[in-house]
Amino acid sequence: MNKAVATGQQKNSAKLIAVCQDYYEMTKPKVVMLLLLTALVGMCLASDTWISWQILVAGLTGIGFLSSAAAVINHVVDRRIDSQMARTFNRPVPKGKITPQKALIFAALLSVLGYIILELWVNRLTALLTLASLVGYAVIYTMYLKRATPQNIVIGGLAGAAPPLLGWTSVTGEINAQALLLVLIIFVWTPPHFWALAIHREKDYARAQVPMLPVTHGIDFTKTSILLYTILLLVVCLLPYLIGMAGLIYLVGSTLLNIGFLYYAWKLKFASTEDTAMQTFKFSIIHLMVLFVVLLLDHYFRF
Repeated sequence: MNKAVATGQQKNSAKLIAVCQDYYEMTKPKVVMLLLLTALVGMCLASDTWISWQILVAGLTGIGFLSSAAAVINHVVDRRIDSQMARTFNRPVPKGKITPQKALIFAALLSVLGYIILELWVNRLTALLTLASLVGYAVIYTMYLKRATPQNIVIGGLAGAAPPLLGWTSVTGEINAQALLLVLIIFVWTPPHFWALAIHREKDYARAQVPMLPVTHGIDFTKTSILLYTILLLVVCLLPYLIGMAGLIYLVGSTLLNIGFLYYAWKLKFASTEDTAMQTFKFSIIHLMVLFVVLLLDHYFRF
């Protein structure tokens, strides 16, 4: 009897862990962690001194919760599309592991908690801007733009570019031109990053009837667009140094990173192999992550 009880408890524990993993997966943790890195850098660049632990913890927690809520809503809204794509068909909602209703309740809980944390322990401006980013991604992009125009990721990318501004306003309580420059960098980075994945998954998007650029304008046109945006990104990334916002460490680091990105974009356009699009996509993630780490290092060790 005791053995049967123990076995039942083990099964219940395993089931609970599996359910928690499904909920965790819906928050797109890798994406949210990258967003929080950029928010953290925004916080640090906004201050010449150490950041208050309350602002640091509450700011990142609130931004993280609302970003996670947006991701969960995306899972619910895109469940039909996800079920038809090899990259996403195994997600919890299209697989039926979690019902849309339970997912939306989870998203609502994350949203409310995130907003309250930002409102009470950070400031109202950050709370409202973070909420606006959720609406921009989960509603304007996911529900409308993604299905309406091949420029979906360009327009909708603004919501995903907001975290550095949110981090900045967490510390200062005001919008600053330098914070907007950080937003601009991510805004310009987003199209070549996502279009590289879209090329790799072009057949999936076509099957799901999502008007991504490779589907509507062809892969060759998309490769050209990636190359041009990558050149633009290189120019935009010079601006923090040119206006005195960043120093030599950033200039060297960002230049090397952008040359690397440009190499992949050039190869994708003129010497592409079967794996080049995915290689470009993967490098773009490393590019943004390291770029913001370099910004952070430059801020504290500038010479």
